[in-house]
Amino acid sequence: PVPPSIPCSKRLAISSQIETAWKKILFNQFHDILPGTSIPEVFVTANRDWEEAIIIGTEIVEEALCAIARHITLPSPPHPNAQPLLIFNPLNWTRSEVVELPHSNKNWTIYTAEGQPLPIQLTRETLLFLATDIPSIGYRLFWLCESSITTSPRLRVTPSPNSPYILENPTLRVTINPQTGDISSLFDKINQREILNGAGNQLQAFKDEGQYWDAWNIDPNYQKHPLPPTQLKSIEWLEQGAIRQRLRVIRQLNNSQFTQDYILDTHSPLLNISTTADWQERHVLLKAAFPLNLEADFATYETACGAIERTTNPKTPAEKAKWEVPALQWADLTIENEYGVSILNDCKYGYDAQPNQLRLTLLRGSMWPHPDADRGEHYFSYAIYPHNDSWKTAQTVRKGYEFNQSLNVIFGNSQEGTSNFFALIPQPLLPSLAEGESQNSRSPSPRIGMLPSQESEAVPILPPVASLLDLSAENLILTAFKPTENDPKTYILRCYECHGKPAELSLNNELQLNLKHSVNLLEQPLLQQENDVKNRFDLIQPWKVASFIISKT
Repeated sequence: PVPPSIPCSKRLAISSQIETAWKKILFNQFHDILPGTSIPEVFVTANRDWEEAIIIGTEIVEEALCAIARHITLPSPPHPNAQPLLIFNPLNWTRSEVVELPHSNKNWTIYTAEGQPLPIQLTRETLLFLATDIPSIGYRLFWLCESSITTSPRLRVTPSPNSPYILENPTLRVTINPQTGDISSLFDKINQREILNGAGNQLQAFKDEGQYWDAWNIDPNYQKHPLPPTQLKSIEWLEQGAIRQRLRVIRQLNNSQFTQDYILDTHSPLLNISTTADWQERHVLLKAAFPLNLEADFATYETACGAIERTTNPKTPAEKAKWEVPALQWADLTIENEYGVSILNDCKYGYDAQPNQLRLTLLRGSMWPHPDADRGEHYFSYAIYPHNDSWKTAQTVRKGYEFNQSLNVIFGNSQEGTSNFFALIPQPLLPSLAEGESQNSRSPSPRIGMLPSQESEAVPILPPVASLLDLSAENLILTAFKPTENDPKTYILRCYECHGKPAELSLNNELQLNLKHSVNLLEQPLLQQENDVKNRFDLIQPWKVASFIISKT
């Protein structure tokens, strides 16, 4: 919601802007626009609508976060020149994540709110540090200080010819084949287990033609027509430090080129694969394949507010027809709740699975309704997440959201006890990390805020670290917190249960908010018999989408 510190007239204007942007997004979810199967003229208008919606949403988020920031009481800084740095978490659970900041040519140090220095890593133009324990729908204060100690970017190490490239943190050890750029080993150090049963992240290409609805349908027999493998062009280290390791692999397929960065952060159980593709193929299907060292009877795929299972050993005609499965942020193979692997993505929604393999569909080269439909540059990321137990115990749902929703970062200036924070429309941190590097091939970076400060009369009432809203239950995902359609002073909280088991909703927050009663999606109060078991509206049944009226104490 728009913070109360923003004047009422301004809040009404913002609500109108949000409605305008939302309707543009909904209109462009038409079934030929959304998947990219319309003619080019359609996307001239659609791209304009999407860009406008992004700008509106970004400006409103920045203004709202800065309005909150101006209410934060700042402790004494560790140094007189220290700048406050607020890290906001948009998700409803505590998380830790590497934050990336521009550092220009100065020497910087990061401190906690209490004044403890934190480890940092410098690249040529960015500063990295691990922001730990950012609260649910909340924030944590850090300090950014100029330092008299000179810290130089770590030099890139060039291994001897034909020796493997290794990325390693306390959780994973990843070995990259110097001849192909594939993953030759992915070792889970916690569970002492090799994840792969063959080369991982193979870019497999297939001939894909003969379909009347070319842009809509994949050739059911594509696996009978494999194309030659990609050819490795180069491999080099971009970052090797205590916070992040990044290895760049460039491969070629006919006239197309793929630049992939293998990224392993210090704390992370995920191996991120950030990709830039110059795609020029016709009637070709491209998949990323991960042969796994396990045998699972079922694959699980995320859907809207839920998950579905599909057998990996299809027997009936209906099962055999489901050889390509749509999914949102992840798909998973798990051996009877013992051990599994999830593949996360940020914008690729087609998977196929065998008992010991997951593949993610990356690109196609259809010729109709337009021969240049997908030709050009593409930017996307996916990640492999090995885990113990089931995907539910391993919190794969949360990992998928974290992979798609980064932390928000706001710089500020300060006087003791007060704050004047800056705001900004998000921009790429830097044009490049290294000569010739595309800015879009990098891993998703936290959004950065920084414009000229404005005087604020806000009274500092919030602590340096706070959770503004916590739903308590680990299997509830917050999807909306908004004013009601009829009363801007009353709010709706909407969430869903994501593990297939009952969840008890309990609000913990700094805003003195309480659950009032449950409503339907039209924001109409539910009759008593429509509420959950024993008329407890705060007990949410498995997979249910639940909405509540929120009142202030």
